[in-house]
Amino acid sequence: MRAEQLAKEIKVIVLDCDGVLTDGGLYYDAEGKVTKRFNVQDGLGIKVVQKVGIPVAVITGLESDAVKARITTLGIDDYFSGFLDKMDCLEIIRSKYGITMQNIAYVGDDWVDLGPMRAVGLPIAVANAQPETKDVARFVTQSRGGDGAVREVIRFILKAQGKLEQAMSRWNV
Repeated sequence: MRAEQLAKEIKVIVLDCDGVLTDGGLYYDAEGKVTKRFNVQDGLGIKVVQKVGIPVAVITGLESDAVKARITTLGIDDYFSGFLDKMDCLEIIRSKYGITMQNIAYVGDDWVDLGPMRAVGLPIAVANAQPETKDVARFVTQSRGGDGAVREVIRFILKAQGKLEQAMSRWNV
């Protein structure tokens, strides 16, 4: 089945953080605190897809105050940090929304994302993902992680579901 067909069935989008929502870099300040760079276009895309009724969840292997602050700002309720084994979190999300794994899109970039990507209906890799991750993906973004890849995924899913125009209508685009 083509990725566009799979996207029509998506009811929840699950994102890895480092390398997907960010560029994967760990930036240390003078006190040794980690800061991260997020893409504002990804953020708007997340807010828009939430408005049309598709929840977004984040599962990340690292714990970070910077990520927690961004997740809070975006109004993401399903946030799991410090999980390298992401399958239990994915099951919690599936159960919470009463859906099947086929109704989940998962966006990843690295080996820790392979399990969830193999389990969901629409596995997605960002352009700069590891080769093994791209091999599992049914859709690979043209944008790199942290550089608009999440927005590209959201546009792809909304377009496949015929909701893109509705989502953009708020700005009379």
